[in-house]
Amino acid sequence: MQPQSWQLTVPDDFRKPLANAWMQAAVIALLLSGVFVILIVASRTPGVSSLFPYENFFHLAIVAHVDFSVLVWFGAFSAILWTLASRPLAAIAGWGSLIVMAMGSLMLAIAPFQQGQAIMSNYVPVLDNALFLGGLAVFGLGLLISAMRSMVNPLPASGQPAEEGVMRFGVHTGVIALVLSFGALIWSFLAMPEYLFGPQYYEVLFWGGGHILQFAWVQFMLVAWLWLASSSGIRIPLSPRLVMAFLLAGVIPAFLAVWGYLYFEVGSPGHRTFFIWLMAAGGGLASGPIGLALLIGWWKSEPAKNMTESALRAGLIFSIALFGFGGALGFLITDSNTMVPAHYHGCIVAITLTFMMLALHLLPKFGFRSASLKMMLALPWIYGTGQFLHVIGLAFSGGHGVQRKTAGADQMLETIAQLGGMIVMGIGGLVAIIGGVLFLVAFGQAVLTRRRPVLAGAT
Repeated sequence: MQPQSWQLTVPDDFRKPLANAWMQAAVIALLLSGVFVILIVASRTPGVSSLFPYENFFHLAIVAHVDFSVLVWFGAFSAILWTLASRPLAAIAGWGSLIVMAMGSLMLAIAPFQQGQAIMSNYVPVLDNALFLGGLAVFGLGLLISAMRSMVNPLPASGQPAEEGVMRFGVHTGVIALVLSFGALIWSFLAMPEYLFGPQYYEVLFWGGGHILQFAWVQFMLVAWLWLASSSGIRIPLSPRLVMAFLLAGVIPAFLAVWGYLYFEVGSPGHRTFFIWLMAAGGGLASGPIGLALLIGWWKSEPAKNMTESALRAGLIFSIALFGFGGALGFLITDSNTMVPAHYHGCIVAITLTFMMLALHLLPKFGFRSASLKMMLALPWIYGTGQFLHVIGLAFSGGHGVQRKTAGADQMLETIAQLGGMIVMGIGGLVAIIGGVLFLVAFGQAVLTRRRPVLAGAT
C-alpha cells in the first residue's frame, strides 16, 4: 500500500513564520481565557473581590473568557491552516492582518476593566461598552483580511499527493464559510428591526452569522482530525475523492443559509427556526461519516509505534467522541435548560482538544523542541475525561430542569438529581482546567527552551 499523507506542507518562506506567529497568538488567547478564569474566581472571593473596579466584574470577565476561549482561539488557530494552504503572495496583507487581530484582541482583554453591561448572546457574548465593541470589530477585520488573503491566493486542491490537495480543499471550504459568516453578520446589521435593542439586538445580530461560523470551525476541525490520524499511523479507509465529497457536503449548509435571509425577516421566529434546523440537518454531513471512518481506521490499525502516536490517537478519539456526544445531545433539547450548553460545549471542546494536540504536534515543524511526551500523552486523557464529566453533568441537570445562564442561588437546585448533576459538572470542569494548564505548560516548555534546526519543506 502507498503511504498516506493527510498533512499540509510547512513551506520554507514567509508563510512558515507567519503560521507560527498565528499559532503563538492562538495559544496566548487560550492563556488569556485562563487568566480570566482566575479573575472570575477572585472576583467572588471574600477579601479579594473588593479589589475589582466594578460589582459586575464577574459577568464582564465571563464574557471575555468565553470570547478568548472560542472566538479568538479558534480564529487564530484556523489562520495557521489557511496560511499553509495559501500561495506565497501578499505577505504584507498576511502580517498586517495578524497585527490588526492582535490590536483587537488587546482591546478585548482590557474591556472588562471598563464599565459596561455583560450580554450573554449566543455565539458571541459581548460587553456593551465602546472598547469591547471596537475591539471586536478590529479583531474581526484582522481575521477577515487574513481569510480573504488566503481565499484569493489558494494553493490548488489538485496537488500531489492527492491527500494534501484534499486537505487544502477542506481548508478552503472553511475559509469560504467563515467569509460567508461575516456577510451574514453585515446582512443582519443592515436589516435589523428598529424595535430591537440591548440583549435582543445582539442575539439577533449574531444569530445567523454565528450558526454559519460553526460550519467553518467544523471544517477546520475535520482537517485537523485527518492530520492527527495520518500522523499517528491510522490508515484512513476513505479515498481522497470521497473525503473531498464529504468536505463539500459539510460546507453546503453555509451557502444554504442565504435562504434564511431571503425568505425570513431578520429577527423573526421563522429566521430563528431556520438556522436551528439548518444546524440540526447539516451539522453532521461531513463530521459524521469522516469521524466514523477514522474510528474504523483506528480500530483496524496496528498498535501505536511510540508515545507520540499514542498521544495523537488518544486526542483524536476523545475529540471524535466528544463531538459526537455533544451533537447527539442537540437532538434532546426541548427547553432552555443546561442541555443546551451541554450540546454546544461538547462540540466546542472537541474542536479545542483537536487544535491543542495539533499545536503540540506542529511545534518541531516550526523549529521548536518537541513537547514533553508524558504531558502530551496525559493531556487528552485528563482534558477529555474532565470535559466528558462536565458535559454529562450539564446534560443530566438539564434533563432534571436546571435552567441555563444561571449561577449560585438562581439555579434553584432543589432535588438530589439537580444538585448531583451540577456537582459532576463542577468536578469535570476542574479536571478539564487541569488539562488546559497541562497543555499551556507543555507548549510553553517547548517554545521557551532552545530551538533546533528544521529541514526546509518539512511536512
